[in-house]
Amino acid sequence: MITRTNARAASCLACQWRSFSVSYRRFAAEKPSPSPSTPPAPPSSSESKTPPAPKAIEAGSSTADAAKQTLPAKPAGPLAHAPRAYGDKLEEFTPTPLWRPIGMNAPPSAGENTGIDHRTLKQRRDDFVDYDKHIARRQELKSKMARPYFRDWRNMQFHKGKTFLSPPRPFKADLSLYFPNLHGRTLDRATPASKAADTTPVLQGRASVVTVFSSMWAENQVKSFTDAARNPALHALLGASGGRAQLVQVNVEEDTLKAWLIRLFEFSLRRRIAKPDWGKYFLVRRGITDEIRESIGLLNSKVGYTYLVDHQCRIRWAGSGLAEPKERESLVKGVQRVLDEMAKENVGQTLVRKPVVKGGGAKAGGVSV
Repeated sequence: MITRTNARAASCLACQWRSFSVSYRRFAAEKPSPSPSTPPAPPSSSESKTPPAPKAIEAGSSTADAAKQTLPAKPAGPLAHAPRAYGDKLEEFTPTPLWRPIGMNAPPSAGENTGIDHRTLKQRRDDFVDYDKHIARRQELKSKMARPYFRDWRNMQFHKGKTFLSPPRPFKADLSLYFPNLHGRTLDRATPASKAADTTPVLQGRASVVTVFSSMWAENQVKSFTDAARNPALHALLGASGGRAQLVQVNVEEDTLKAWLIRLFEFSLRRRIAKPDWGKYFLVRRGITDEIRESIGLLNSKVGYTYLVDHQCRIRWAGSGLAEPKERESLVKGVQRVLDEMAKENVGQTLVRKPVVKGGGAKAGGVSV
């Protein structure tokens, strides 16, 4: 009996040793062979200038390492050091002139940035079970929750919220970037634009002074650029342009309650604004993303911003906060320059617009004749 037990134990040990030896040789064969002892080639000039790509988050990495890898990159460009609603808190800041164009890389079209979800039920279901989109949405919500609520108000201490100084002369047309399409509603009750309207068809074919604000304080700031009493030369130029230049106002209010209050007192806005300009006053509630704010310099929601947009929706000049005398003069010179360029390109007053196709997105454009 003892002999049989010993024989079985010996056979089991032999089987275990055989299986271990086979698996060990298999793993050893899969191990990459060491590279030859040749020195690595020196990196090229283009590779040495390119920073290494961030490593993927491993399963065993700590939470702190993962948080460092998911932080947004520091903004770059002419507004890299401007105060923002997120990021490091600044103790000192002095605005500097814009030294290069700001705006979006792609030209705008009507129907963009509406803030309305046009996905079908199947697309929403697919996005709901998509883990990568869950992670992206989680990071977006985390960044919004981490923003201090009063940061924009605190940044108002720096030169009354002035983010940058206006350029002394307009940007060149071939180097300028684009003003995004904003979707909202206008004060003109006689047209469908009172329910849904886009800024791009209004801006195409004309030199436009566009003001963007979201409070009474910001509205008073943009008036320092465009008010007839403070800048009479601008209004004289707009009146003498024969309709080729215009003033467009964009009132941004993302808070639902405040937006309803503005809608309730629209009659007071119509009293203050001339009837021909009702279609040029936009009430925007949604669609302005962080990418748009970073691109066109809307870094403080409590500050008013003024833009000079040419007939091709390109930002040729920009101002922020309260206007200085030199900035008002540069705005007037910029409008005159854009009008001269339009005259050279034979861009007239009449603008033929294509109708907007419902449900299909951006199907509106303009051709000047």
